[in-house]
Amino acid sequence: MLLQTVRPNIVQAIRAFRVDELMQAAQDLGQHFLYANLAQAQSKQEVLETLATSFFFPLHFGKNLDALYDCMTDIVHKAGVQPGFVVVLDQLPDHARFDREAREQLLDVFREAADFWAERKIAFRCFYSFAVTRQDTGVAGERAIELPAPEAKPAKAPAKSNASNFGTNMPLMSSAFDTACWLDAA
Repeated sequence: MLLQTVRPNIVQAIRAFRVDELMQAAQDLGQHFLYANLAQAQSKQEVLETLATSFFFPLHFGKNLDALYDCMTDIVHKAGVQPGFVVVLDQLPDHARFDREAREQLLDVFREAADFWAERKIAFRCFYSFAVTRQDTGVAGERAIELPAPEAKPAKAPAKSNASNFGTNMPLMSSAFDTACWLDAA
């Protein structure tokens, strides 16, 4: 299996892994797969908005790092037993409006989430990549190169009918963070 060589609670560069392979590995393990393509985000606010949309955060998401941590940990934990997580933050911005410090602060939230889930013996693996930049000839500054989007996201799997085990039966690619339906089901 692809994830056997990756310790269970870690945040690391995606390196040789491919998004579709990570998605398949999450599916094989019955874990949540959460993907966010951040190539179009230019600022911290846009990164947080893209994460909120991609991960189906609740409408009341505060769009700050503390709220991100809460959505990645406490809210989901209160919803019930979780099978594990594979998170991909694809093409984190790499420019002045989202500099190294902002990226590290964001990744620190995911590291803290990995620690949170490790204490509960739940696998939480987060992979990230940076947007590719290059010097544009004749123009000062950096310009992001648009990379092809990963293969289309799979459709949501149908929910299993056992309502008493709602949290453990959550379909892949639905969001573990769409807590409104979880709280209604509880």
